Amino acid sequence: MKKEKEIKESVGIDVSKLTLDVFIHTKRLHKQFLNNKKGFEGLLKWVKQETKNTEGVIWCFEHTGWYCVLLSHFMHENKQHYCCVNPIEIKRSMGLKRGKTDKQDAEEIARFAWLRKEELETSIPMPVKLIELQRLMSLREQLVKQSTALKSLSKGMQVTLEKKTGDLGIGIIKQSLKHMEVQIKKVEKAMQTLIKTEDQMQKNYKMSKSVKGVGNVLATQMLLHTHNYTRFETWREFSSYFGLVPFPYQSGTSIHRKPRNHSISDKKMKSLLSMSAISAIQSDKELKIYFKKRVEEGKPKMLVLNIIRNKIVSRIFATVKRGTPFVEMNKFAA
Repeated sequence: MKKEKEIKESVGIDVSKLTLDVFIHTKRLHKQFLNNKKGFEGLLKWVKQETKNTEGVIWCFEHTGWYCVLLSHFMHENKQHYCCVNPIEIKRSMGLKRGKTDKQDAEEIARFAWLRKEELETSIPMPVKLIELQRLMSLREQLVKQSTALKSLSKGMQVTLEKKTGDLGIGIIKQSLKHMEVQIKKVEKAMQTLIKTEDQMQKNYKMSKSVKGVGNVLATQMLLHTHNYTRFETWREFSSYFGLVPFPYQSGTSIHRKPRNHSISDKKMKSLLSMSAISAIQSDKELKIYFKKRVEEGKPKMLVLNIIRNKIVSRIFATVKRGTPFVEMNKFAA
């Protein structure tokens, strides 16, 4: 959603767990508010008093995970032109900075928004059901991490044991792992139930899972990262945003490297897609033939794997857009 009116003022907000530091750019004013609904209402009232009219104001703050979710929804509900921006983008625009305070950060964010007021587009918050799904997915990830850590600890402890049965430590770890498995299944069941509460979300989830190599976790993460396939218009935009597309690296006549993926990317999503690609190579005859052919031609395996990752993304977007399950073709066109 693009802005419709001329921007006359920018407001930078430094979001933390408990407070919001707010800075009005042209008026050079700073004030702090609580990071809750009462604070949001006070913030909006204060800016309206100082600027007379918020229709020409652009609000900007960094994406700080859970801390900015309620603020994003408040701004959206009050029809404010706000932009939730990647922290790296703002940090790199600051230049060399020696000190750091919340007030300075809010001032820099307001300056960033003012300089890019013609480019920034209004952000749209994640729907409430997707936020709940994100909470459950985060909980599942933490339980899986703890389970993996306990399994590693158990293996290390067993090296020093002559008898593996009857040890107190190993027994406690086994009980904990058993309990975590139950909790993980409970969370996964809650996620499935939540997805079924909305027809479009359930349909998109099923369509993405019809693609070979795509499991429950990847299908759920695709729902979250694409905001139920409303955040990106094409699969190419998605691949570029998450670091799956190689970019050229060239300068003058002496520097001319091969295109490569940028280091700034979503490593979690890339890891999931890598596992999906490996699974698809084993289960999808077309991809298996393609992978083998390209490797035999001398292409690096990781390069071919990245191509297959993009192919999986394109298939997911195609099935969702078409609204019909993926159908494996008899012949694969590279």
